[in-house]
Amino acid sequence: MAGRIPSLNWLRVFEAAARTESFARAAAQLNMSAAAVSQQVKALETQLGTPLFHRHAHSVTLTETGRAYLPSVQQSLLMLETATTGLFGETREQRLYVQSVLLFAHGVLAGGLPDFHTQNPHINLSLSTGNLDADFSNRFTDLQIVFGNPNLFGTESDELVRERLYPVAPPELAAQIDTPQDLFNFTLIEVSTHRASWPHLFETLRLPGGQARYFFADNSLIAAELSAAGAGIALARAPASDRIVALSGLVPCLDGIEVPGQEAYHLIYPSRRTLRPPARRFRDWIMDHSAAVQTR
Repeated sequence: MAGRIPSLNWLRVFEAAARTESFARAAAQLNMSAAAVSQQVKALETQLGTPLFHRHAHSVTLTETGRAYLPSVQQSLLMLETATTGLFGETREQRLYVQSVLLFAHGVLAGGLPDFHTQNPHINLSLSTGNLDADFSNRFTDLQIVFGNPNLFGTESDELVRERLYPVAPPELAAQIDTPQDLFNFTLIEVSTHRASWPHLFETLRLPGGQARYFFADNSLIAAELSAAGAGIALARAPASDRIVALSGLVPCLDGIEVPGQEAYHLIYPSRRTLRPPARRFRDWIMDHSAAVQTR
């Protein structure tokens, strides 16, 4: 059995290549050549008897086996790092794995992470995104940022940001909407993964939503771009959607018309007591950053 345990260096190379989806970027992080990274990944695949990556012209992606293997490798490497830190002090670089709902990552995290890195230059942060509840299951991370009921994940949590809903569209379309009833003259772009959406807005405004025509998308970034392309009216989810609304050139359809959402973004983790030092630092930072974003 011991002979089947791969080289620790192979596992470090595999993890870096999987995280960056590039042998070249992994090589730069590990201070190796891309050829050496490729050779060590190949050696690992040979020992395991199965390919872990699909090779493309300028990138690599994990095979199904590679995706299944990665969380165990990451967790094992972090256990070694944690044990080493506990016995011998902090290592020069500390890994941190964060997974976030896509809209929050785009509209809230992206603008603040350079500040986090400046404050914590020794933390090597890996950020991944998801959109469905299933994306946040059976995956190893230190911290996750989810939208909706955090109790569904059976973990401890902190509320980060609540949302406000209002319709947005290109200026020439928004100018045609004088009353809430005018919304029904246009296609409404609905995000199917959100529980509080157009029907919630109509109920709050006491409008008969049964006459609405919908175009369905699976996330708010696509919904905003569809609206910008003329497909219809999107629903802003401030403050997380502020950046994509601005980038897409959208404006509010009815000044002053907005309703509070039903749910919030939450930071979740197994236990505050067992958070590793880089995760505790990220939690402190995101709580302050989210409070500032919520009030803008």
